[in-house]
Amino acid sequence: MPKCKTGLSDLSRAVLRYERTKEKFPMNYRYKAVNPDGGLVTGAVAAENLRSAARMLRQQGLNVVDLKNEIETVSNRSRRMRHPKSQDVLMFMHQLCTLLESGVSLEESVESLAESAGHPFVAREFADIAAALRRGISFSEALKSCKLRVPVYFQPLSEAGELTGKMAQAMRDGVNQWQYDIGTANELRNALTYPVILVISGVSAVLLIFALVVPKFVKLLDKAQGEVPFLARAVLGAGSFVNEHLILLIVSGAGLAALASYLFLNADMRQRGRDFLARMPVLKSWIVEIEVGNWSAMLATLLENRVTLLNALELAQRYVKITELRARLSRVSQSVRNGAALASSLQEMRAITATGYNLIRVGERSGELPRMLRSLATLCTDSARNRIRRFLILLEPAAILIIGAAVGIIMAGIILAITSANNISL
Repeated sequence: MPKCKTGLSDLSRAVLRYERTKEKFPMNYRYKAVNPDGGLVTGAVAAENLRSAARMLRQQGLNVVDLKNEIETVSNRSRRMRHPKSQDVLMFMHQLCTLLESGVSLEESVESLAESAGHPFVAREFADIAAALRRGISFSEALKSCKLRVPVYFQPLSEAGELTGKMAQAMRDGVNQWQYDIGTANELRNALTYPVILVISGVSAVLLIFALVVPKFVKLLDKAQGEVPFLARAVLGAGSFVNEHLILLIVSGAGLAALASYLFLNADMRQRGRDFLARMPVLKSWIVEIEVGNWSAMLATLLENRVTLLNALELAQRYVKITELRARLSRVSQSVRNGAALASSLQEMRAITATGYNLIRVGERSGELPRMLRSLATLCTDSARNRIRRFLILLEPAAILIIGAAVGIIMAGIILAITSANNISL
């Protein structure tokens, strides 16, 4: 898992400037609290910031249940808030790690982000997490119930941080992994940009030829009686079909695109699609290798955070997306719980590769299991990345050849139709 450097001084100065600005303009905060008699009370309090308001209410003997900026509450109700981009949420999670690493308590860190977040959606969600923490709810549960789109591994990492008391380190590991995932996705997206543009341009060129060029030669089919070559007849016939059913083809294409979008957005269908691809002969080893790399990296992170092996196995298997592999790892956890060694259990269930068995076995014997798991994750990640690179290297020339062949066949059919025009009976 890659490491990233943080700038404590820049963030501290930004927070200090923000606090000094807010001191000049006290704001009203709406609150719900429980009084010493156990009754629920509501009201408003003027304070410099959210933490000051919470402190004032606690001094009055009130146990705060909910506390929100009155202005932000009204504005949030009056407009629809868009979900922030992943990069924006990552930035705020990075700030949370920085505050925790600076010695600020978890509750104060979350409240500070709720006040300083420029995006209203993020501010609301962090305010809800802060309110949940004040009610005694754990951070992992509050993070799970919020609507921030964070990767699934933040849940087990936050649980690990609560188990070990090292929330800053656990969250930093999650931020580093997320930053690495976003970087890898951007790298893949950038690599696919040219092939995608090439394919779209080629398909558009073929459609334009069918729509504008081929129809001008369709009349040759009506005059000819078996005198037009097969290739020319096939191309002209296809062009005629496209022109006669153009609206139907457009509607069908839009329907297929809508169906694909629905299937992609449906979590159950996405899971079925992943399981189906994981059973394909060519893709199986690639996908399983990626999943094993993710699992071993997560398990290494949990063990480095002093989580027990049994808890780490149960938490790490949630990060696996393939149903069959997740079931095997669940049986591995049960076997380890019954007293078996991890490497032997993995080998018995055929959950990972032979190299992985050897590394884990060495790690168990030497007491360096997290380091061996990290090595396994690196091997799997590098191997998967090399496969992606080879695929992209082959994709571009393959796309050029296929599109060039399609355009060449169409033009050859048109030329054959033209050259055979002298043989048509008039």
